[in-house]
Parts: sequence; structure tokens; C-alpha cells
Amino acid sequence: MENQFKAFFVNKTDDQVTTEVKEINLENLPEGDVVIKVAYSSVNYKDGLASLPNGNIVRSYPFVPGIDLAGVVVSSSDPRFQQGDEVIATSYEIGVSHYGGYSEYARIPSEWIVPLPTGLSLKESMVYGTAGFTAALSVHQLEKSGLTPEKGKVLVTGATGGVGSIAVSILAKKGYEVVASTGKASEHDYLKKIGASEVISREEVLGEKLKPLDKQLWAGAVDPVGGKSLAAVLSKITYGGSAAVSGLTGGTDLPASVFPFILRGVNLLGIDSVYCPMEMRKTIWNRLATDFKTEDLLETIQHEISLEELPQALDTILKGQAKGRMIVKLS
Repeated sequence: MENQFKAFFVNKTDDQVTTEVKEINLENLPEGDVVIKVAYSSVNYKDGLASLPNGNIVRSYPFVPGIDLAGVVVSSSDPRFQQGDEVIATSYEIGVSHYGGYSEYARIPSEWIVPLPTGLSLKESMVYGTAGFTAALSVHQLEKSGLTPEKGKVLVTGATGGVGSIAVSILAKKGYEVVASTGKASEHDYLKKIGASEVISREEVLGEKLKPLDKQLWAGAVDPVGGKSLAAVLSKITYGGSAAVSGLTGGTDLPASVFPFILRGVNLLGIDSVYCPMEMRKTIWNRLATDFKTEDLLETIQHEISLEELPQALDTILKGQAKGRMIVKLS
């Protein structure tokens, strides 16, 4: 293993956050029983928040963000992992209170690590990353709640983002008629290319006025937006349908009534990718390597960057200007 390696740090002084790529060594990494040579990480909205002075993500400074990483085990004191094993580590405390994936080496607790499933490369796993995992978990839970292609159209909000793009592609591959919602009029062709059969604006989701119950339009929804948009979605879910919510870019308030739940039997499914139990985590990653895998999408939505390009990438995702997935190449 190299004595010195590069890592991307954020630091905070008073109300000012600065970033830099600098060289560190293994002793600088936090405790953990598995050392990983990181091949790829990815850029998520949560990583963008880690670069803000009031982002409320990072708990102490200086810090290495990056909630995702994939690479090869260098050393392990856990018999489940051996030198040379290819692995994935996402969520838990990674990139929040434990140094994350924006480093050429990482030391991670073994309880947070998933073996790379057959059928998926390290690079592909990070094109998915937490966003893809969240999208896949959303579709998985919708299906567990009874969603099938025969039930009707499925809405995906925030469809050009990481979660949205991958959800559109997975649903299309599984035979669903996908309605993609976006605020970006220029990206309709992109959404059609990755599987959307129909593209609508954010305004069409909201309608002229937010109603407790509205016309029944969608059998299910993948919603990484939340807020007023989610309230509108719930009012338009068909009888017995479900909405899987995983984000809050549209706000934390939910100005909805109980009517969709008690008059139409609508299900609101909370999607947690951070502390998702390990057995479910392995199930979802295996689905991403098999029946959820979308080969064309993996090439279409990726944009590869270096550690040095992270400041611009984090700014892009915070401004809502990202399309698809940005992955960070580390080795």
C-alpha cells in the first residue's frame, strides 16, 4: 500500500467552508476493520450539502466527504472479507461522521460493507451509488406493495436527477409505462431516451390548485422531491396505489390531507437508504446486478471526474443543474 495518498477535504472556519486535495497517510484515517483501495466514488446531493457551512451534514472538521465508495480490499481483520475482494460501501455514517469516499484509500467498519455482486463492475456500482440504490429500493418496495405494469402508469418526479433517472430506467426495463416529471424543458429527449413514455412539467404535477383529492392518474410514484409536489402526487394516486418518497429537495413540509389514505387506500412508503438493514441492502444490490440492471443507462448517465474537479461538481448538484450521475475516479 502507498505511504501517501490523495484525499479531498472540507474544512470550516467560522462561517466559511474551504476545500482542498491534499496528501495523507493511513494513520489519518478513522478506525475500521477493513482498508479499501478506492476505485470510484460518486457525487450526491448530500455530498453537496457537506460543502456548505450550514449544510448540517458534516459533524466535525476537517473532513473527507463522499457517502459512496467502491474498491478492492487491501487488508481486513474480519474473516468475511479477504485481500483482493471487490466491495461496495454506502451510507451509514460514511461521509457524515466517518471519512468518506473522496480518498484513494478508506478504512471502513465491516458491518457497512457489501460484497460486489456478480454481474456488476466497481465502476457500474458507483454509477448507481446511493442514488441508484435508493431508486431500486423504491421500485422494490412499490412492487412489494402490489405495483405491477398492468395496474397503470407510474410517475417519477425529479426525473433528471440521480434517483429519478435510474428509477425511470429500471421501471421502463420492468415493463412499466413511465411518466417522468422535470422542471427542465430541455431534457425531454434525454428522459425519453432512458425509458420515459411521457414527460410532463413540475407544474403539471402540481396542477392549478392543490386539492385533498384529485383525478386518479398514477398507480404508483417514485418521489425524491417531497414537499408540496408529494402532496399533489398523493392526491392523484389511483385506488390502492403507492408513492415511495426518498427526498426533500422540494421541502420538508407535506401539505396533504388524510383523504388519499382513508378514501383510496393509498400507501406512502418511506425509503431509507442510510440505515437500510444489510440483508435488504444485499437484495437490492443483487437486483441492480440482475433484473434491474440497465446497460444502456450506465453509459448514458455517467460523467466521470477527478478529485480536483469536485468543487465544481458539488456546486452543480446543489444548483439542481446535474443530469444523471457524476462519478469520481480515484484509481
